Amino acid sequence: MTEPHPSRLSPDRPDRERILAAHAAALAAGEAGYLDPETGLFVLTAGFLARRGTCCGRGCRHCPYVVD
Repeated sequence: MTEPHPSRLSPDRPDRERILAAHAAALAAGEAGYLDPETGLFVLTAGFLARRGTCCGRGCRHCPYVVD
């Protein structure tokens, strides 16, 4: 649940490490999401999305249901 699918967060994205750090901090704190470091938009964590039980189909960055 710590690594988003490459189609949702490119390995080449310049702020990837900041995004992953924000996601990890939110997961550790048990929070539903975090503020994207670049845009300030609220992003749901993989933990929150997994607890929902299904994919909503909206292209969430940390969707745990995305497969290759």
